[in-house]
Amino acid sequence: MPIEAICTSEAKGEAKVPVARAVFVPDHGIDGDAHAGDWHRQVSLLSAEEAAVWRERLPDLGPGDFAENVLVSGIDLGALGLGSRLRLGSQAEVAITQIGKKCHGSGCTVFERLGECLMPRRGLFARVVRGGEAQPGDAVEVVEAIPRSVFQAVVLTISDRCSRGEATDTAGPATARLLADELGAHIYRTEILPDDVAAIEKRLRHYADGHCIDLVATVGGTGFAPRDVTPEATRAVVDRPTPGLDEAMRAASLAKTPHAMLSRGASGIRRSTLILNLPGSERGAAENLQAILPGLPHGLAKLRGDPSECAQPATPREPR
Repeated sequence: MPIEAICTSEAKGEAKVPVARAVFVPDHGIDGDAHAGDWHRQVSLLSAEEAAVWRERLPDLGPGDFAENVLVSGIDLGALGLGSRLRLGSQAEVAITQIGKKCHGSGCTVFERLGECLMPRRGLFARVVRGGEAQPGDAVEVVEAIPRSVFQAVVLTISDRCSRGEATDTAGPATARLLADELGAHIYRTEILPDDVAAIEKRLRHYADGHCIDLVATVGGTGFAPRDVTPEATRAVVDRPTPGLDEAMRAASLAKTPHAMLSRGASGIRRSTLILNLPGSERGAAENLQAILPGLPHGLAKLRGDPSECAQPATPREPR
């Protein structure tokens, strides 16, 4: 399972060209590559088997013509989900951050010649998590495999005090544990944000638009306090509301406390990502999430394109 080629470009928009060796820099990318930087798409990877399909139409295609950094063979990149890690050479490691590599003409020879270049299964983007050198012919090893079938979740705790270190966040970690244990989800990231509309909107867009995340659960900022603005941020970014989830959560909590009627939590879909607002207390977040967990697997599967009928009961995933 070797590296077939490593390619870089000196400027964005230019075609990538093969190089004899590369230095992978943690949290940056390939040294000297135009697309390296402090973002999640530092290194692009492509399966040689996927490239071979396109070479049947354009036999003269070479490494870099798909705008890829690393061309690997013998590994089914299409089976790997977010968070999977690969070792390139003896030391360098990358973690998968985005599924699917779609070229729009910027440095992609295939797009320029055919007007299309879609890499929906085996094309991936990754972040460098461990530095090192690698060259064509070096081995590629899957260090940690997160199956593509596993749901990916992000938990964002919204709290001024927690973001300033004045309080300990317990609701966020409890929500992450519940999603992992009951939904079988891989927790791609947890973050703590202040009660700021712009900051919340930015992170919601970031995970829904660039990472192929199935579920973003926010925790906190759903009440009547002046700084409780999570629902406003959520409504500003979603394409389609999901009021049934909100109704189910409030109904479940209302059976236990009249204060549940004060929750303004909203939920909705942005692209293929479900955004869900939960209360800021550990108990409230757990109660609300447990109320809708039975329906989440089927709903998230539909967002992924599952063609099964909605009348069919969802089959819960086995806890991880």
